Amino acid sequence: MSPPVSVIVLSYNTSELTLTCLGQFAADAVVAGWQVIVVDNGSQDGTASAVAREFPHVEIVRSEHNRGFAGGNNLGLAQARGEAIILMNSDVLAPFSTLAALPIFLAQHPEVGALSPRLLTSEGAPQAFAFGNDPTLRYLLKRGLRRLSGSHPLHDWAVASPIEVDWVSGACMCVRRATMEQVGVLDDAFFLYFEDNDWCLRMRKGGWKVMYVPTFAVVHLGGRSEPERRTANRYYRDSLRYFYRKHYSPAANVLMAGSLWWYNALLRLRLVLWRNQ
Repeated sequence: MSPPVSVIVLSYNTSELTLTCLGQFAADAVVAGWQVIVVDNGSQDGTASAVAREFPHVEIVRSEHNRGFAGGNNLGLAQARGEAIILMNSDVLAPFSTLAALPIFLAQHPEVGALSPRLLTSEGAPQAFAFGNDPTLRYLLKRGLRRLSGSHPLHDWAVASPIEVDWVSGACMCVRRATMEQVGVLDDAFFLYFEDNDWCLRMRKGGWKVMYVPTFAVVHLGGRSEPERRTANRYYRDSLRYFYRKHYSPAANVLMAGSLWWYNALLRLRLVLWRNQ
Protein backbone atom coordinates (compact mmCIF):
# COMPACT_ATOMS: atom_id res chain seq x y z
CA MET A 1 0.00 0.00 0.00
CA SER A 2 1.30 3.44 -0.90
CA PRO A 3 2.15 5.80 1.97
CA PRO A 4 -0.12 8.83 2.36
CA VAL A 5 2.83 11.24 2.32
CA SER A 6 6.43 11.19 1.16
CA VAL A 7 8.94 13.65 2.63
CA ILE A 8 12.12 14.37 0.68
CA VAL A 9 14.97 16.01 2.58
CA LEU A 10 17.71 17.29 0.30
CA SER A 11 21.18 17.48 1.86
CA TYR A 12 24.50 18.72 0.54
CA ASN A 13 27.33 18.69 3.09
CA THR A 14 24.91 19.45 5.93
CA SER A 15 25.16 16.26 7.98
CA GLU A 16 24.41 17.78 11.40
CA LEU A 17 21.59 19.93 10.06
CA THR A 18 20.07 16.92 8.32
CA LEU A 19 20.09 14.93 11.56
CA THR A 20 18.49 17.85 13.40
CA CYS A 21 15.88 18.26 10.66
CA LEU A 22 14.96 14.57 10.79
CA GLY A 23 14.90 14.62 14.58
CA GLN A 24 12.00 17.07 14.44
CA PHE A 25 9.57 14.80 12.61
CA ALA A 26 10.94 11.50 11.28
CA ALA A 27 10.00 9.20 14.17
CA ASP A 28 6.37 10.36 14.17
CA ALA A 29 6.25 10.27 10.38
CA VAL A 30 7.36 6.62 10.29
CA VAL A 31 4.74 5.71 12.92
CA ALA A 32 2.12 7.45 10.75
CA GLY A 33 3.13 5.31 7.77
CA TRP A 34 4.85 8.10 5.87
CA GLN A 35 7.80 7.58 3.56
CA VAL A 36 10.86 9.64 4.52
CA ILE A 37 13.64 9.99 1.96
CA VAL A 38 16.99 11.73 2.34
CA VAL A 39 18.79 12.63 -0.87
CA ASP A 40 22.53 12.88 -0.23
CA ASN A 41 23.40 15.24 -3.07
CA GLY A 42 27.08 14.41 -3.46
CA SER A 43 28.05 15.25 0.13
CA GLN A 44 31.59 14.72 1.38
CA ASP A 45 30.78 14.93 5.10
CA GLY A 46 29.37 11.44 5.76
CA THR A 47 25.72 12.48 5.60
CA ALA A 48 24.42 9.17 4.27
CA SER A 49 26.27 7.10 6.89
CA ALA A 50 25.10 9.37 9.72
CA VAL A 51 21.47 9.19 8.59
CA ALA A 52 21.60 5.41 8.19
CA ARG A 53 23.02 5.09 11.69
CA GLU A 54 20.63 7.48 13.46
CA PHE A 55 17.46 6.90 11.40
CA PRO A 56 17.44 3.33 10.05
CA HIS A 57 13.84 3.61 8.78
CA VAL A 58 14.66 6.55 6.52
CA GLU A 59 15.33 5.74 2.87
CA ILE A 60 18.59 7.16 1.48
CA VAL A 61 19.22 8.10 -2.12
CA ARG A 62 22.87 8.79 -2.92
CA SER A 63 24.24 10.87 -5.75
CA GLU A 64 27.93 10.79 -6.59
CA HIS A 65 27.93 14.51 -7.37
CA ASN A 66 25.91 17.62 -6.57
CA ARG A 67 23.02 17.71 -9.02
CA GLY A 68 21.67 21.04 -7.79
CA PHE A 69 18.31 21.65 -6.14
CA ALA A 70 16.14 20.38 -8.97
CA GLY A 71 18.31 17.43 -9.95
CA GLY A 72 18.75 16.30 -6.36
CA ASN A 73 15.05 16.53 -5.54
CA ASN A 74 14.17 14.70 -8.74
CA LEU A 75 16.12 11.69 -7.45
CA GLY A 76 13.82 11.70 -4.43
CA LEU A 77 10.70 12.31 -6.52
CA ALA A 78 11.53 9.24 -8.60
CA GLN A 79 11.37 7.15 -5.42
CA ALA A 80 8.46 8.93 -3.70
CA ARG A 81 5.21 6.96 -3.51
CA GLY A 82 2.99 9.26 -1.43
CA GLU A 83 -0.20 10.93 -2.64
CA ALA A 84 1.25 14.14 -1.23
CA ILE A 85 4.96 14.94 -1.40
CA ILE A 86 6.78 17.38 0.84
CA LEU A 87 10.10 18.83 -0.30
CA MET A 88 12.31 20.07 2.53
CA ASN A 89 15.74 21.61 2.67
CA SER A 90 17.95 20.10 5.35
CA ASP A 91 18.05 23.48 7.11
CA VAL A 92 14.29 23.49 7.76
CA LEU A 93 13.03 22.79 11.27
CA ALA A 94 9.45 21.53 11.33
CA PRO A 95 7.58 19.36 13.84
CA PHE A 96 5.50 16.49 12.53
CA SER A 97 2.24 18.22 13.56
CA THR A 98 3.00 21.11 11.21
CA LEU A 99 4.01 18.90 8.31
CA ALA A 100 0.89 16.77 8.82
CA ALA A 101 -1.29 19.85 8.36
CA LEU A 102 0.00 20.44 4.83
CA PRO A 103 -1.49 17.38 3.07
CA ILE A 104 -4.69 17.92 5.05
CA PHE A 105 -4.93 21.40 3.52
CA LEU A 106 -4.44 19.87 0.07
CA ALA A 107 -7.21 17.35 0.74
CA GLN A 108 -9.56 20.15 1.81
CA HIS A 109 -8.75 22.26 -1.26
CA PRO A 110 -8.79 20.01 -4.35
CA GLU A 111 -7.99 22.95 -6.65
CA VAL A 112 -4.60 23.50 -4.98
CA GLY A 113 -1.61 21.76 -6.55
CA ALA A 114 1.14 23.04 -4.26
CA LEU A 115 1.53 25.05 -1.08
CA SER A 116 4.11 26.29 1.36
CA PRO A 117 3.76 27.00 5.07
CA ARG A 118 5.03 30.26 6.50
CA LEU A 119 8.83 30.35 6.44
CA LEU A 120 10.44 31.96 9.48
CA THR A 121 14.06 32.98 9.96
CA SER A 122 16.06 31.69 12.92
CA GLU A 123 15.08 34.95 14.70
CA GLY A 124 11.37 34.23 14.17
CA ALA A 125 10.77 36.89 11.50
CA PRO A 126 8.85 36.14 8.29
CA GLN A 127 11.36 35.15 5.62
CA ALA A 128 11.64 37.38 2.58
CA PHE A 129 11.00 35.79 -0.81
CA ALA A 130 9.03 32.90 0.66
CA PHE A 131 6.60 33.54 -2.20
CA GLY A 132 6.25 35.98 -5.06
CA ASN A 133 5.14 36.81 -8.56
CA ASP A 134 6.46 35.57 -11.88
CA PRO A 135 9.67 37.44 -12.84
CA THR A 136 8.13 39.38 -15.71
CA LEU A 137 9.89 42.51 -16.96
CA ARG A 138 7.30 44.71 -15.23
CA TYR A 139 7.72 42.87 -11.93
CA LEU A 140 11.52 42.87 -12.03
CA LEU A 141 11.53 46.60 -12.86
CA LYS A 142 9.27 47.42 -9.92
CA ARG A 143 11.30 45.25 -7.56
CA GLY A 144 14.61 46.63 -8.80
CA LEU A 145 13.49 50.25 -8.44
CA ARG A 146 12.34 49.60 -4.90
CA ARG A 147 15.66 48.04 -3.99
CA LEU A 148 17.66 50.87 -5.55
CA SER A 149 15.57 53.49 -3.76
CA GLY A 150 15.56 51.65 -0.43
CA SER A 151 11.75 51.41 -0.42
CA HIS A 152 9.66 48.67 1.18
CA PRO A 153 9.49 45.34 -0.69
CA LEU A 154 6.60 44.56 -3.01
CA HIS A 155 5.20 41.81 -0.79
CA ASP A 156 3.99 41.63 2.77
CA TRP A 157 6.00 38.69 4.07
CA ALA A 158 4.03 38.85 7.34
CA VAL A 159 0.70 38.11 5.67
CA ALA A 160 -1.55 36.31 8.17
CA SER A 161 -4.09 34.47 6.00
CA PRO A 162 -3.67 31.96 3.15
CA ILE A 163 -3.17 33.67 -0.20
CA GLU A 164 -2.97 32.49 -3.79
CA VAL A 165 0.45 33.34 -5.27
CA ASP A 166 2.44 32.75 -8.44
CA TRP A 167 5.09 30.66 -6.71
CA VAL A 168 6.22 29.44 -3.30
CA SER A 169 9.71 28.55 -2.13
CA GLY A 170 10.93 25.01 -2.61
CA ALA A 171 12.57 25.15 0.83
CA CYS A 172 9.38 23.57 2.21
CA MET A 173 6.75 22.80 -0.40
CA CYS A 174 3.90 20.29 -0.35
CA VAL A 175 2.84 19.04 -3.80
CA ARG A 176 -0.08 16.91 -4.86
CA ARG A 177 1.02 13.75 -6.69
CA ALA A 178 -1.70 14.19 -9.31
CA THR A 179 -0.31 17.66 -10.03
CA MET A 180 3.23 16.35 -10.43
CA GLU A 181 2.07 13.55 -12.69
CA GLN A 182 0.31 16.10 -14.89
CA VAL A 183 3.08 18.72 -15.22
CA GLY A 184 6.20 16.62 -14.62
CA VAL A 185 9.00 16.89 -12.09
CA LEU A 186 11.37 19.80 -11.52
CA ASP A 187 13.38 20.98 -14.51
CA ASP A 188 16.96 20.04 -13.68
CA ALA A 189 18.30 22.47 -16.28
CA PHE A 190 17.98 24.88 -13.34
CA PHE A 191 20.93 24.08 -11.10
CA LEU A 192 19.98 26.61 -8.42
CA TYR A 193 17.24 29.30 -8.26
CA PHE A 194 14.00 29.69 -10.24
CA GLU A 195 13.30 25.94 -10.37
CA ASP A 196 10.42 26.43 -7.89
CA ASN A 197 9.14 29.42 -9.93
CA ASP A 198 9.19 27.30 -13.07
CA TRP A 199 7.44 24.35 -11.42
CA CYS A 200 4.70 26.52 -9.94
CA LEU A 201 4.18 28.28 -13.28
CA ARG A 202 3.74 24.94 -15.01
CA MET A 203 1.25 23.92 -12.33
CA ARG A 204 -0.75 27.11 -12.81
CA LYS A 205 -0.74 26.64 -16.58
CA GLY A 206 -2.13 23.18 -15.87
CA GLY A 207 -5.07 24.69 -14.00
CA TRP A 208 -3.83 24.30 -10.42
CA LYS A 209 -3.61 26.96 -7.73
CA VAL A 210 -0.47 27.66 -5.69
CA MET A 211 -0.97 28.81 -2.09
CA TYR A 212 1.09 30.34 0.69
CA VAL A 213 -0.44 29.18 3.98
CA PRO A 214 0.98 31.19 6.91
CA THR A 215 -1.32 29.53 9.45
CA PHE A 216 1.36 26.80 9.62
CA ALA A 217 4.98 27.84 10.20
CA VAL A 218 8.42 26.25 9.91
CA VAL A 219 11.87 27.68 10.58
CA HIS A 220 14.18 28.00 7.59
CA LEU A 221 17.73 28.62 8.77
CA GLY A 222 18.73 29.46 5.20
CA GLY A 223 21.95 29.53 3.23
CA ARG A 224 23.65 26.59 4.94
CA SER A 225 24.46 24.73 1.72
CA GLU A 226 24.54 27.63 -0.74
CA PRO A 227 27.72 28.44 -2.67
CA GLU A 228 29.73 31.61 -1.98
CA ARG A 229 28.06 34.86 -3.05
CA ARG A 230 29.80 35.37 -6.41
CA THR A 231 28.99 31.81 -7.51
CA ALA A 232 25.44 32.14 -6.21
CA ASN A 233 24.96 35.35 -8.22
CA ARG A 234 26.14 33.57 -11.35
CA TYR A 235 23.70 30.71 -10.78
CA TYR A 236 20.93 33.27 -10.22
CA ARG A 237 21.64 35.10 -13.48
CA ASP A 238 21.99 31.86 -15.46
CA SER A 239 18.72 30.53 -14.09
CA LEU A 240 16.87 33.77 -14.76
CA ARG A 241 18.09 33.77 -18.37
CA TYR A 242 17.01 30.14 -18.80
CA PHE A 243 13.59 30.93 -17.28
CA TYR A 244 13.16 33.71 -19.83
CA ARG A 245 14.23 31.52 -22.75
CA LYS A 246 11.78 28.87 -21.63
CA HIS A 247 8.72 31.00 -20.91
CA TYR A 248 9.00 34.42 -22.58
CA SER A 249 9.40 35.88 -26.05
CA PRO A 250 12.74 36.65 -27.75
CA ALA A 251 12.01 40.37 -27.35
CA ALA A 252 11.48 39.93 -23.60
CA ASN A 253 14.79 38.06 -23.42
CA VAL A 254 16.64 40.95 -25.04
CA LEU A 255 14.97 43.52 -22.78
CA MET A 256 15.66 41.44 -19.68
CA ALA A 257 19.36 41.09 -20.55
CA GLY A 258 19.72 44.83 -21.07
CA SER A 259 17.77 45.65 -17.92
CA LEU A 260 19.89 43.25 -15.90
CA TRP A 261 23.08 44.93 -17.13
CA TRP A 262 21.85 48.41 -16.19
CA TYR A 263 20.53 47.21 -12.84
CA ASN A 264 23.88 45.67 -11.88
CA ALA A 265 25.68 48.81 -13.06
CA LEU A 266 23.45 51.01 -10.89
CA LEU A 267 24.01 48.73 -7.90
CA ARG A 268 27.76 49.01 -8.33
CA LEU A 269 27.49 52.80 -8.68
CA ARG A 270 25.40 53.07 -5.53
CA LEU A 271 27.96 50.97 -3.65
CA VAL A 272 30.80 53.24 -4.81
CA LEU A 273 28.89 56.37 -3.79
CA TRP A 274 28.09 54.88 -0.39
CA ARG A 275 31.75 54.02 0.22
CA ASN A 276 32.83 57.54 -0.71
CA GLN A 277 30.43 59.25 1.68
